[in-house]
Amino acid sequence: MSARMMMLPALAALLTIGCGSEEELRRVEQEVGDLKLEVFKLRQVVEDGNKKALSDQQAAAEARTQDRRFQADLQDSLRQVQDTTRALNNRLNSQQPKVGSRPATEPQPSTVAEDERAFNAAVLDYNRGNYPLAAEGLELFLNTYRQSAKRPEALFFLGLCYYNQRAFDKAQSAFDRIIKDHAASPQFLPAKLKRAQCLLKQGLKPAAVIAFRELVDGFSGSAEARTAQQELSDLGL
Repeated sequence: MSARMMMLPALAALLTIGCGSEEELRRVEQEVGDLKLEVFKLRQVVEDGNKKALSDQQAAAEARTQDRRFQADLQDSLRQVQDTTRALNNRLNSQQPKVGSRPATEPQPSTVAEDERAFNAAVLDYNRGNYPLAAEGLELFLNTYRQSAKRPEALFFLGLCYYNQRAFDKAQSAFDRIIKDHAASPQFLPAKLKRAQCLLKQGLKPAAVIAFRELVDGFSGSAEARTAQQELSDLGL
């Protein structure tokens, strides 16, 4: 009901009494003033309601954006774990000795088994979600087996351990080591993507944008480039 319609009864009353007495006139004026105050309060309630509705809409939009980014990050991490596990299984199958034939130069089983056991134990802890213990095992592996061919994989899992613990600076350091020392490994592109995501998580948006665009422009068609493009889109770029 508008303020004009709400004041009509009061004005009608004023005309009816014909201003018969000052007391009645003051009473009517008081009622009109009360009606104006009530209208002001109602307007304030409506404005506050509109502001709250707008704020809720903005919060919902931000939540949807964060959820899409989380889902994309989760799917990417899962894909990387699956790829690494597949490569590990292929390596183990290729090292199985054939019955009745063993080359004289074949490494001693104990040496190979020790390397594999250390790495596999750390990966098992990672897959179980025990990231602190997995990180400890991977650090020990990297310090013990400095010439191991599995160092890029170990570094990548180490970076994921720290990333999942939100220690993004430590995760970035692990991914940087892959990019610098193991550029020919299968973990190179995944490491570049995770490094860019670490920069973004640390609030270093300009550096993260540059890193994402390096993937999009330099490695178009790759899964990492597609994820990087999605990250840029989520940033409004």
